[in-house]
Amino acid sequence: MSLPAIEVSGLSKRYVIEHESQHDNLRDTLHHTARKLWRRVRWGTGFESEEFWALRDVSFAVQPGEVVGIIGRNGAGKSTLLKILSRITEPSAGKITLRGRVASLLEVGTGFHPDLTGRENVYLNGAILGMSRVEIRKKFDEIVAFAEVEKFLDTPVKRYSSGMYVRLAFAVAAHLEPEILIIDEVLAVGDAQFQKKCLGKIQDVSRGEGRTVLFVTHNIGIIGSLCQRCIWLESGHTKDVGPTAEVMARYIGVRGANNAEVTFAANDTRAGSSRGRIFSARVLSGNQVRSEISIEDPICIELEYTVDSPAEEIIAGIHLHDKHGVCIFSSGPTQGWIGHLRRRERVVIPGRFLNDGRHTVTFLLLRSYAHIEAMVPDALTFEITETGVGRGNFTGTVIGCVRPVLDWSGETLPPESP
Repeated sequence: MSLPAIEVSGLSKRYVIEHESQHDNLRDTLHHTARKLWRRVRWGTGFESEEFWALRDVSFAVQPGEVVGIIGRNGAGKSTLLKILSRITEPSAGKITLRGRVASLLEVGTGFHPDLTGRENVYLNGAILGMSRVEIRKKFDEIVAFAEVEKFLDTPVKRYSSGMYVRLAFAVAAHLEPEILIIDEVLAVGDAQFQKKCLGKIQDVSRGEGRTVLFVTHNIGIIGSLCQRCIWLESGHTKDVGPTAEVMARYIGVRGANNAEVTFAANDTRAGSSRGRIFSARVLSGNQVRSEISIEDPICIELEYTVDSPAEEIIAGIHLHDKHGVCIFSSGPTQGWIGHLRRRERVVIPGRFLNDGRHTVTFLLLRSYAHIEAMVPDALTFEITETGVGRGNFTGTVIGCVRPVLDWSGETLPPESP
């Protein structure tokens, strides 16, 4: 058996968080200042500090040609792990062995020089991967065709939209033949058609070309369809590693109680920026916050957010996922908003539309219908409960993401003549 493409043993990452205390009177301020000066002389820092372990004793191995997904709640350490594997961040302890060239796609802008054109950045990234100019030139037309940025190839990438940036970055990473491809949630920036093309390319490079892919996503449906194995991180530790179906079943089973109402902290970067920010969201049934709703009853999803954008429209949207992480639908109002205002948006899902089981809601704010201003995965969770009413001749579990009551009609035909 060949050696693993990625070996991680006892990997840990420690951060030191420094705090500066607030004081209400002159006496406390003078006392704290003296202590701070002493601490600076003694230990080199004037602030009180605490340790935070983003990763602690993480170990796993990935074989050549495998596609491995990393799952876990926000703050579990997924992005930190990918940054360490991409040599962006140094580990505090542990050992990493990477056998082959590594290409990373971690966030919009990573690895590109903003003042260089798209064409120049393709050659720059190829050189970073250790490829010759001749090798890059052979792949150049494929990269441009995949990214669909022909008209903007000689434009500095700092003028690209986030979608164009990601398209070119993924095309470069996937086509310049690295042995190991590392991808974070950044593909969520692209449109649905491009995401589908990216997933097809990931399958091609792993199954057809034998390259190794490691990626993070909150879309459990993608993990299930694409990955042979799965790594579950929880609070910086390796919670589980194994076949995708088994790990996902355990992960979904312990995701916690339903959460039908949420308020976002002011420092939660997922909830937006100064241009647009989500304040709160809730699931309603009969004008009451409900985490368990009868399959017969309509469901109202409500979102409150602010807009402070004088030139570009801000528009809200949701992704609704089933218990397997499959996106049932995406939806948003037809109108965006400009100016300085606070909005409350509601969308109603009719009764007898969703199937029974657990559902999660991801919230988004988009700027100019293209740029993600806010994205909060799995912000709300609710359960659709079965009543046994109106199921016709169906008994037991009904397969499918949705279960609408549709109008059927028919007629009895005369028997055929012998």
